Amino acid sequence: MTSPATSHTATSAASSAVNPDPRQQFLDAFRKEHATTRKLLRAFPPEQSEFTPHERSNTARQLAFTFLMEQKLLMAAFTDTLRLTGRMPPMPDDFAAIVEEFERDFDQVCRIIESATPESLATPVQFPVGPGQVGDWPKLQFAWFMLCDQIHHRGQLSVYLRMVGGKVPSIYGPSGDERWF
Repeated sequence: MTSPATSHTATSAASSAVNPDPRQQFLDAFRKEHATTRKLLRAFPPEQSEFTPHERSNTARQLAFTFLMEQKLLMAAFTDTLRLTGRMPPMPDDFAAIVEEFERDFDQVCRIIESATPESLATPVQFPVGPGQVGDWPKLQFAWFMLCDQIHHRGQLSVYLRMVGGKVPSIYGPSGDERWF
């Protein structure tokens, strides 16, 4: 029997050896990480969406909205429509609605990135590079930044889930609630 970790490693190694295309490497990672984030979002009790461990921390709903906005930013970057306004769009009040839109947008994000030409992956988008500074990000580098930020905030949300009494699913290996053996 093959474990999910072994299966993923074998799949990634085969994919990289057969297709070293940087866009495909990103999409492989994006699909895997999105599935893990979706699993965590589905495990989070919606009635606890306003939970925050500290007054300066985001609520669980705000973290979920961050995941959604990162996908929207990817779509805008890869369709050359990314325009920074200095403000976020209004956040839905309903945690479940945010999760549904995050799931619904996923295929569109993938299709847009799949259709990008190799040359366009290096074209820049304007996005913050530091406090009060905007700079050029090559599109593919920007995509990896968005994915890494999703992974970072997913780690926060997994701690929130434990704190509200939820069951934390496996992320990169077994969890206290989802054992592999």
